[in-house]
This record gives sequence, C-alpha cells and structure tokens, in this order.
Amino acid sequence: MSGRIGRRDVTLTVGVALLVALAAAAIVSLFWTPFPLDDTSGGRLAPPGGAHLFGTDRLGRDLFSQVLAGTRIAMLVGIGSVALAALIGIIIGTTAALLPGWIDDAVSSFLDVLIAFPTLLLAMLIVAARGPGLDTAIVAIGIAGSAVVSRFSRILVKGVLSRSFVTAARTSGAPTLGILARHVLPNIWPALVVNLAVLFGGAIMAEASLSYLGLGVPPPNSSLGRLLQEAQGTVLTSPWGALIPGAVIALLVLGANAVADGLRERFDPTRRGRS
Repeated sequence: MSGRIGRRDVTLTVGVALLVALAAAAIVSLFWTPFPLDDTSGGRLAPPGGAHLFGTDRLGRDLFSQVLAGTRIAMLVGIGSVALAALIGIIIGTTAALLPGWIDDAVSSFLDVLIAFPTLLLAMLIVAARGPGLDTAIVAIGIAGSAVVSRFSRILVKGVLSRSFVTAARTSGAPTLGILARHVLPNIWPALVVNLAVLFGGAIMAEASLSYLGLGVPPPNSSLGRLLQEAQGTVLTSPWGALIPGAVIALLVLGANAVADGLRERFDPTRRGRS
C-alpha cells in the first residue's frame, strides 16, 4: 500500500513541478526575454549555443525568447479556456440534472452530439467566424470543451442528488441552492478537478493545433504551434527549431496528465481500496 501511495504522490509531484516550472517561465516572459521577439539579427538557423541558448529560427529570431513567449500564450489559452469551459459546463450540467426527465434527456442528447463533433473542428469554426486572436482561441477552445464538462457535471450531480442525505435535506425543506452549495458541489469537485486537469492538456494541444494551421494567436505574438509550422521546412537541417517547441508542448501536456492521474488516485476511493 505504501508503494502505491508513493507512486501516486510522485506522479502528482512531478506533474505539479512541470506545470509550475513552465508557468514560472511564462511569467518571466512577461517582463524579460533574452532578445526582443522581433529581433532578427541572430542569423538564420544558428545552432544552439552562445548568446542563443536554443539557436535561432529561419528568420534569425532567438528561439529561446520565442519559446518563452509561446509558453505564456499556451498557458493563458489553457487556463482561460478551461475556466470558461468549467463555468459554462457546470452551470449547464447542474441545471440539466435538476430539470424534469424529458428536458434532461433532451439536453443530454444535445451534449452527446456536441461531444461527438470533433473539438478542433468546432474550435476552427468559431475562429473562422470571429477571426484569429488570443481571446478567440480562449473562447473557441472553452466552448468546445464545455460540452464535456457539462456531460460530466450532469452525471456527477445526478449521482449526488440520488443519495440519501440529499433526500433527507429535501425532506427537511432545504432550498435547492442550499443543497447544491452544501451537499452537491463539495461531493463533485474532486472528480471535476481531475476532468479539468485532463481538459487543460487537451486545450494546450488544441491551441498548438490552431496555431499550426494559422488560426491561433497572430504575429507578432509567438506561439508554440506556429513555431512548429515555421520549422517544418528546415526540420532535417535545423531540427532544434521543431524539437524544442514540440518538447515544451509535450511537457505541458505530460504535466497536466500527471496531475490528473495523481489527483484521480488521491480522490478515487476505489483506487485507494485496491492500493
């Protein structure tokens, strides 16, 4: 049992450490980068080393500065879109669970249709309608992810509402909002946090995909996905231009998934019972 608990804690610690380190780098980029993002004086495709820790890209820009700024954009989109998805999803899911049976079934069917619709394609449609930008990326990915949160929230809320202590609270005349605040939300938040951590990793991938396709945050802002797109033509001669941004995306997703796995192990009583 102690070995299982140790692995659980290590997974959670590694995930948190990765995300904290990358978040710190993103915050640093708000105030400092080794070179201005529009500085092209570094020479085309210079290898890593010297003044350019990660080398330069095909335009002569410092890749380390670009990756720092791209990490900031990825974190902003990830946090913003997950917060938006949580807000929309929890409201819709909780409301659906409280509605009469046929309305609840209709909402559930509609959510199933949205979930079946590819997240990236839905985000692309929203970006196409609004135009590329940081706020558009957050809204697009947040709305696309809200269907998953809504479906999951609805299932969790309905499960708690069927419990005996909620029935007792209703019998005693407790108001619905009071039941939600005192009984429902405290019981669903652990599972919900795990779901949101997984969604954060998906949001990072979605932002990178949109930027790779030219639908993400436009220049002069940097983006990890656009750095990958720009480096694809020189990946054989200057592989660092693609490997480094790709590695940062992988670390962000790995950190989010490790946090989700660690929290799942910690909060799920059935897993604790098997450990």
